[in-house]
Amino acid sequence: MSTFRSRVWSRLDKACRLLPIVVNTVLVLSITAEVSYLVLVEAPREPEQQKSEWSAVWKSVHLLCQYYMLGNITWNASLFLKTSPSIRGVFLGGEGVGQGWRYCYTCETHTPPRCSHCYDCNVCVLRRDHHCVFFGQCVGFRNYRYFLSCLLFMWAGLLYAVVMNAEVFIVILKEGVTLHSVMLLIVPWIMLVSGQVTARAFAFAFIADTCVIGFLLVAAFLFFHVGLMLRGQTTREWYSSRRPYSLGLLGNVRECLGQRWYLCWLSPLIPSPLPGDGIHFQVTGPLEPAGSTASL
Repeated sequence: MSTFRSRVWSRLDKACRLLPIVVNTVLVLSITAEVSYLVLVEAPREPEQQKSEWSAVWKSVHLLCQYYMLGNITWNASLFLKTSPSIRGVFLGGEGVGQGWRYCYTCETHTPPRCSHCYDCNVCVLRRDHHCVFFGQCVGFRNYRYFLSCLLFMWAGLLYAVVMNAEVFIVILKEGVTLHSVMLLIVPWIMLVSGQVTARAFAFAFIADTCVIGFLLVAAFLFFHVGLMLRGQTTREWYSSRRPYSLGLLGNVRECLGQRWYLCWLSPLIPSPLPGDGIHFQVTGPLEPAGSTASL
């Protein structure tokens, strides 16, 4: 009985971990399909402009930009998931244990500075930043570039989608700021279930709302992590306000994005070797938080 329960729990846990990835994939594809429809069918709205040669060029440029961003999002996300930041298969060099090293009783090994154990991944992660529930994997030394690039293109893509969906908000609010239009924008699900709107109107309102909310959330994550990168910090170090590994603005960017930091964000296919090994870091400041030495 206990074996059956553990098996069910294991499958349920695995499904819960995959659920955010599935939801994100469905939302990204839904937004892409809706914006493609707006470009190909709804815009430009004037019949004379739709027949012009400029209309075909306009649509081609929009579709090219749109699928360029979608390709970067999916490819960066794929490489992020394939690139493990853990200590598995990494020779840590037991003889080089020094300041900042700790012993992990779960992994039964000494771990280098900025490395910590993730209980979701059940392994220690090199230069661990945090465990991303949306991807189901830790953000660490080897996959930070793909995580940041994915956030960048998600932000750009959602900004583009919000601009393209501005027409949807205009159409909904054309009748004026009424209870019906406000309810459709705020709670489209209730309007659909109660039969107040068609499935088509619901789909456009829901995706437009998702674009706005998603843009604000992704923008917050992106700017937060760009700030951390420029300061040479991880999220764990930001909590303790420590900056012992900051190498200056350019050095911090190079450490996260690699030698070709100025090009690698354009495409995940551009190689950009990281300057370090994720084990040894140049110390430029105190390793302990301010005041900890005095209290001792």
